[in-house]
Amino acid sequence: MRIALVQDYLKEYGGAEAVFETLADIFPDADIYTTLYCPRFFGPHRKRLEKKWGNRVHQSFFKYIPFASKIISPLRLLSPLAFKSFNFSSYDLIITSATGAYFPNALRKKNAKLICYCHTPPRYLYGLPTARNFKKYPFVEFLSNIANHFLRLADFKYSQNVDQFIANSKTTAARIQKFYHRDSVVINPPIDLPKMEAKHNFSRAQSSEWRSYEGVSTEKNSCEPYFLTGGRLARAKRYDIAIEACNQLKVPLKVFGRDFAGFEAELKKIAGLPAGASAKAGSYIEFLGEITQEEKSKLFSEAKAYLFCSDNEDFGMVSVEAQSYGCPVIGYNSGGIRETVIDGKTGILFSKLTPESCATAIKKLKKSKIKPNDCVHNASSFSTKNFISKIKSLVSSI
Repeated sequence: MRIALVQDYLKEYGGAEAVFETLADIFPDADIYTTLYCPRFFGPHRKRLEKKWGNRVHQSFFKYIPFASKIISPLRLLSPLAFKSFNFSSYDLIITSATGAYFPNALRKKNAKLICYCHTPPRYLYGLPTARNFKKYPFVEFLSNIANHFLRLADFKYSQNVDQFIANSKTTAARIQKFYHRDSVVINPPIDLPKMEAKHNFSRAQSSEWRSYEGVSTEKNSCEPYFLTGGRLARAKRYDIAIEACNQLKVPLKVFGRDFAGFEAELKKIAGLPAGASAKAGSYIEFLGEITQEEKSKLFSEAKAYLFCSDNEDFGMVSVEAQSYGCPVIGYNSGGIRETVIDGKTGILFSKLTPESCATAIKKLKKSKIKPNDCVHNASSFSTKNFISKIKSLVSSI
């Protein structure tokens, strides 16, 4: 059986790209198709992905457009043409990994079966928070609203080209039903669980003494307790809520991740940091930039809690990843977080998207009896092994 894997574009590494990497591992002989391939933006993941994918990647005509990587957002208007330009006539099965924003399901599938792993229908088309803030530019917002009307019609049309939808969460499955009138199978994204020795190290770090909020542990070689947040530094992730909450409570917060659309500069301003600075004396907020998996593992293992303030997140892989190290999650009670965090057992959910509500949840965590082992056990059901098994089973049935 000849299989093709399709991704919107490949010019950053986040949750969608992590899922796509696993799909490419499951089907190592499958060809990879995308509108634009820019591995230089993969950061610490670049060497691994280039070695894995090699000559498997096929790009559209976007690669001939000057500065395409800088204008990828407006290029979405041409993305249906890009996907239709590929020849899929020799394939038996096509699997698209789609946020919906670039309409990969517009492709000509010929006689192949088309499976779409949907991370979410396009957020910008259906009123969900996005990384862009067009409200600051009324005329641009007016034009985008007109364009979005026709894009929604096109999005619905292309969705009917799919033979089988896979939703990454129940939240996304409900959106697929609402906007596309299609049923879907829920298969949660793959989470690489840490080795057992990493879990044991975490259990020692997350002792009752470590969870103390006041002062620094007196144990030799101990670190100052801190909270953690991060990922792709985009506006819809609402890291500003976590920063303001920690500033209010005067507790340390570490922020990791790659900047998106200049939002990092806004966050540093909110944190009270000078432009270009990652930290300063007397501040409670520290920016770490893009980090390796090893660095992230250490941060999860030592943090008191991960702060997840994303607004109506589609799933939220990082919240599960944090729990896999025994790290509880303090999250905004919306979207996929309600499917990954057990309120009061593996984390604390807060009801209002405000710094005050987040700060209240941080205080509540101090009085809770959350156990690292409960977090680890909850995360285990979202393993990469489970994802691979479910994907293979579905493909076999189709």
